[in-house]
Amino acid sequence: MFRTLLGLVLAALVAPVAMAAYLVQPGDVLQMEVLEDPSMNRSLLVLPDGTVSLPLVGAIAAKGKSIDALRASITSSLAPKFTTPPTVFLSVGQLNATTQAVANANANIVATQVTQGAAAVPSVYAMGEFNKPGKIALSPGTTLLQFLAESGGLTKFAAVKRIQLHRVDSKTGRETVYSFDYKSVQQGAAAPMIVLRAGDVIVVPERHLFE
Repeated sequence: MFRTLLGLVLAALVAPVAMAAYLVQPGDVLQMEVLEDPSMNRSLLVLPDGTVSLPLVGAIAAKGKSIDALRASITSSLAPKFTTPPTVFLSVGQLNATTQAVANANANIVATQVTQGAAAVPSVYAMGEFNKPGKIALSPGTTLLQFLAESGGLTKFAAVKRIQLHRVDSKTGRETVYSFDYKSVQQGAAAPMIVLRAGDVIVVPERHLFE
């Protein structure tokens, strides 16, 4: 019985999951596909404020919604951009750390490995026009430039001149936003030495029409 349960838990951790009754939480990574426009297909990170960001649309409330309800909201928001309402497919690609830990509770070995790994490796959050947004583990001392080179690339919608690093002071709770012109660095400019810290959020906005 235990082996069967452990197998189910491991399958849920490794494979993308599609749970109609699951309520979306911050930190989840959702997989979206738009049948009529494959260029819209992407991973959507649920931000700490409970929203997801879509090209041409902006922020949409996601926290606490079922996958079906959120899919309906996305379809409604995208509809004005199409001649007929688009066909949107939405699933959970990766659970946030808290939900995943609850699932692991039925398998002590897996839970121990997850806890030890999380404590040993600092992580940052990639959001916006990344090919692979989400929570990403780092090697200590990784710079912002190195992270961008290793993160899996940016989408064609990326505003590479306006990349932002959001950092919260653990003592004061005050957030500082640093701007990073990745395009200038690609053209030969010197890159500022910004070493990433655990909890940093790297935001790549959507580029403007003539940017």
